[in-house]
Amino acid sequence: MAKEYSRTQRVAQEMQKEIALILQREIKDPRVGMATVSGVEVSRDLAYAKVFVTFLNDNEPAQVKAGVKALQDASGFIRSLLGKAMRLRVVPELTFAYDNSLVEGMRMSNLVSQIVQNDKARRNEAEPEEGKED
Repeated sequence: MAKEYSRTQRVAQEMQKEIALILQREIKDPRVGMATVSGVEVSRDLAYAKVFVTFLNDNEPAQVKAGVKALQDASGFIRSLLGKAMRLRVVPELTFAYDNSLVEGMRMSNLVSQIVQNDKARRNEAEPEEGKED
């Protein structure tokens, strides 16, 4: 019977849960604010992990940059807490990165909505002219 998930995927999923709890309960830095862990990529040898985060108030790039910097500065503390929470021989070295896929997805959705509205408006303007010709 084949495995559904590789070990790295299972470790990444568990790390995502644990880091989210650590950020919620232990990190008190005001630069981080409300951070959400959107994903974790772990190297095959489990030595390195890239943690993707989003912030609740991510309107300004300066705030995002400060939040990622704060998380990177606290990565040793987060890593030590992660080592206590998970039973791993080697706790991966953490690198934090901002995940803008949520923001980009919302932007694309808004663009599609605007195009649909513009298309409906054009159709409504074109219909009365066609009715006059008959």
